[in-house]
Amino acid sequence: MSHGSDRRVVVITGASAGVGRATVRRFARDGASIGLIARGAAGLEGARREVEEAGGKAIVLPLDVTDAAAVDAAAERVERELGPIDVWINDAMTTVFGEFKDISPEEFDRVTAVCYLGFVNGTRTALRHMRPRNRGTIVQVGSVLAYRGIPLQSAYCGAKHAIRGFTDSIRCELIHHKSKVHMTMVQMPALNTTQFEWCENKMPEHSQPVPPIYEPTVAADAIHFAAGAKRREVWVGAPALVIIPANKLLPGVGDWYLGKTGFSGQQCDRPAPQLPANLWEPQDELVDRGARGPFDKRAHRHSVGLWASIHKAPLLLGAVALAAGAGLAMRGKPRRWHGLW
Repeated sequence: MSHGSDRRVVVITGASAGVGRATVRRFARDGASIGLIARGAAGLEGARREVEEAGGKAIVLPLDVTDAAAVDAAAERVERELGPIDVWINDAMTTVFGEFKDISPEEFDRVTAVCYLGFVNGTRTALRHMRPRNRGTIVQVGSVLAYRGIPLQSAYCGAKHAIRGFTDSIRCELIHHKSKVHMTMVQMPALNTTQFEWCENKMPEHSQPVPPIYEPTVAADAIHFAAGAKRREVWVGAPALVIIPANKLLPGVGDWYLGKTGFSGQQCDRPAPQLPANLWEPQDELVDRGARGPFDKRAHRHSVGLWASIHKAPLLLGAVALAAGAGLAMRGKPRRWHGLW
């Protein structure tokens, strides 16, 4: 049974595995009705069962987010069967791990089509339904890599940067029209998801997220928060709180550091996986892969950084109050400067 009274209608792309699957579970706990978009049949069916076991409703929408017409048709079905869409979450992804020189034009195009244009398609469809009603929220699942590119992930970093610029542009247009539709982007840290088992890998060793690593439940909590809060962005985890500001101040230092450490830091001491990559075909068509990847022993289940992001208003007020109190306390004392009065 559901544990809350959230009856929102939510659409999640990339819903069959990884962050998307964890997000499905988070909204299912509240009893939400969820449209599940992904390619893999087994993963989608597993997600549907989890929603229904939690007391919610779900419909399976197998499609590729690069197909704009299919995304439109899926939204029409959601509205017919579940009701008006309240929240649209763009999360679908794939990538190629490897140096740019080793990635073919076709592979680069495919990553860009899924990780960037898939978000564009989802956003266009969501706005088509939300703008006439003058309500709704679109959540873009981003990354610290939307601010700080790293080696061996040129296609993915480029897509995440593009999503941030695209989202800023559309947000300005909505403000111009005094629309109450809200757009937000959630900037994620390294996560223990299925991508490291099934994304295309051109590196000599198995890919790994750059520590610190967080479980996908942390990402799901952040997305769930962003869907209800009127935040422009939500930064998740200590890396976001440190790397994003640092990159604005000293980007050249980041270039140098990642040039020295970024290759070894994204590989672990075991052979690259032999599973077929999910770049062109889903890898959860026959087997439900779930949300988590192979790094459970190293992944954090909680994030102080996310807690700080969610509670930043009271934290700022507390800091101001402490500073004011300290100032008042100092005013009551005589000043003494090493022998000078």
